[in-house]
Amino acid sequence: MAEIRTNLVSVIGGASADQEDVSWAERLGELLADSGFTVICGGGTGVMEAVCRGIAFKGGHSIGILPGSSPLEANRWVETVIVTGMGTSRNRIIALSGDVAVAVGGMYGTLSEIAYALQAGKPVCATGKWAGIDGVVPVSSPEDALDFIIKNTEGDLC
Repeated sequence: MAEIRTNLVSVIGGASADQEDVSWAERLGELLADSGFTVICGGGTGVMEAVCRGIAFKGGHSIGILPGSSPLEANRWVETVIVTGMGTSRNRIIALSGDVAVAVGGMYGTLSEIAYALQAGKPVCATGKWAGIDGVVPVSSPEDALDFIIKNTEGDLC
């Protein structure tokens, strides 16, 4: 029987993002789409919107796990919208759903997702301020992040 599961990458980061983080996340989305990964994120603005835009430009797939109850809260680039009505509690779903997590910018919501992923034994890489957390592997470019993702999902690709 053929494997039908998609390899998910949790991309976590802030709803408010500077241009460097936006560009970084958008490029990561393009690379992930080209490599056959699906992104799962919070579905909002900032880093989440940028990674979904990159995915969409390359014809890839994204899933947005929203904190509220309206699908209209999702950024326009999210392919699949899941509303939770859970507020920030949905961060655990985002962190645990990916095979690997990549953190780009963000604040305490991103930090909580990093913690959830590490607690679950998920490989986590980050650029910027979160790269210094014990257990998080620093990456300096979207290409480095893709290498980390591939290395930590080798043999799992469908």
